[in-house]
Amino acid sequence: MADLLSDDEIDDQLPSGWTQEGDEIVRQYGFSDYLRGVNFAQMVGEIAEAQFHHPEIIIRYEEVEIRLTSHEEGGITDKDTEMAELIESEKNA
Repeated sequence: MADLLSDDEIDDQLPSGWTQEGDEIVRQYGFSDYLRGVNFAQMVGEIAEAQFHHPEIIIRYEEVEIRLTSHEEGGITDKDTEMAELIESEKNA
C-alpha cells in the first residue's frame, strides 16, 4: 500500500498543467478534432494497463479529461503523480 501525499508533496510533484481537485489530480487536454482525443485516450489506456493504475478518462468533442486517484488508499499517492508524469512524457514525445 502506498502512503497518501500531503498537499505540499502533491504541489511539488504535480507536472505542469495538472491541478488537485479534492482527492484527485486532474488535467484537461485540448485537441483539434474528436479522433485525436480518442487516440490520446487510447494511449493513456495503454499506459494505465502497463502500470496497472487506471484513471478516469472523459472524452469530449475537442477535449480529454484525465482524473487520477488511488482508490484503495483513499487519495493521492506517488502512483498518481508518477502516472501523470508518464502521460506527460508520452504526450510530448
